[in-house]
Amino acid sequence: MSSRQQQMCEQLQTLFPDNDSIHVDIDIVSMSVAPEKLIEVATELRDNPACAFAQLTDLCGVDYATYGQSEWSTETESSASFSRAVSGSGVGSLTFNTGLDLPKLSHARFAAVTHLLSLDHNVRLRLQCMAPDDDIPMVPSLTSIWSCADWFEREAFDLFGILFDGHNDLRRLLTDYGFTGHPFRKDFPLVGNVEMRYDPVKKRVVYEPVTIEPRVLVPRVIREDSRYESGEVPAEEDANNA
Repeated sequence: MSSRQQQMCEQLQTLFPDNDSIHVDIDIVSMSVAPEKLIEVATELRDNPACAFAQLTDLCGVDYATYGQSEWSTETESSASFSRAVSGSGVGSLTFNTGLDLPKLSHARFAAVTHLLSLDHNVRLRLQCMAPDDDIPMVPSLTSIWSCADWFEREAFDLFGILFDGHNDLRRLLTDYGFTGHPFRKDFPLVGNVEMRYDPVKKRVVYEPVTIEPRVLVPRVIREDSRYESGEVPAEEDANNA
């Protein structure tokens, strides 16, 4: 553990004694903040010389709808691969026009996670803020603290549907005009809801129902190959890999 990370962790614990989430996670200081305290804490993190987190390097959304669950099963295996997608309604199932039954959560589903950098102290901080309402997830906007949060928050809104209170131009950034839904949510179908193509007759882009056949791909794993054990690789393969 880096001494400067531990020092920053202790400094933050002194500044925010009521926050018991402050800790060092591998190589970064991490803390969680309630929405009603986010602006106050963010301002202190930026303006206090002991912190000096002057730069916001990233902000993203997180969907904890299936946190801790896995559709992969490694208890059984075959000569081809481990079994996968043991549940037909798993998160990775390529289904569309059907809803995915999400488990009931004992915690909030959506979070906005901000990554900050202190150049003065050479320390990074991960700041997590959970949205209290799963149906209309909303957290305060950080654009008044770090102006570069503008496009990051628009991206999180577009992909996760997280609203940022105080953002003066919150609109989609990556998806097309009229796009329905938020594609990074766990219950969004992996094949999407519609597909688009250019129609040479109408001379414009048209939207149509999805024609992709739903299926789950299972990667093949070669477990034993004497060629690689002896170091002998066919000349053709060796040339292709060169």
